[in-house]
Amino acid sequence: MLAKIYQLIQKIDQLDYVVEEELAAILLLMLKLKQPLLLEGPPGVGKTEAAHIIASYLNTDLIRLQCYKGLDVNSAVYEWNYQKQLLSIKISEPSDLSTEEKEAHIFGEEFLLKRPLLQAITTSEKAPGLLIDEIDRADEECEALLLELLSAFQISIPEMGTIKASHRPIVIRTSNRRSILR
Repeated sequence: MLAKIYQLIQKIDQLDYVVEEELAAILLLMLKLKQPLLLEGPPGVGKTEAAHIIASYLNTDLIRLQCYKGLDVNSAVYEWNYQKQLLSIKISEPSDLSTEEKEAHIFGEEFLLKRPLLQAITTSEKAPGLLIDEIDRADEECEALLLELLSAFQISIPEMGTIKASHRPIVIRTSNRRSILR
């Protein structure tokens, strides 16, 4: 295990990031166990940069969700492209489709605007990194969304059902102070 830690330190050093043995061991365990990691500390110590470095190390995309008070499902998970839906409804008015068929159509994936959490679980090529930055700023509503995502790696969209992760993202959460989610 110690040899793997030093290998990780060397590879991360090549990415111009300095990491101590303790953090390298934690990052290695996070990757091996495929569990979310919470990095706490004062601003400016490199918590966010650690997520960028891990994504570079894994040669994968990093998707970032910046938390703040009032963050809602429309900003964190998804929203519907209402203008495109309305246009589609107007265009399909003279068609012979039933109301149910029209409804199924306008709540299809082509009208879905994917926000960071949905992007993170629907990436088809390989597991992305997911940075949930400053999680301590999120309110209870957002924490409920994150709980579903981090416990089962799935998201429920009422009009579409439950969407499960195609690849489990590598999750790093950051906090500048004590957080409720651990």
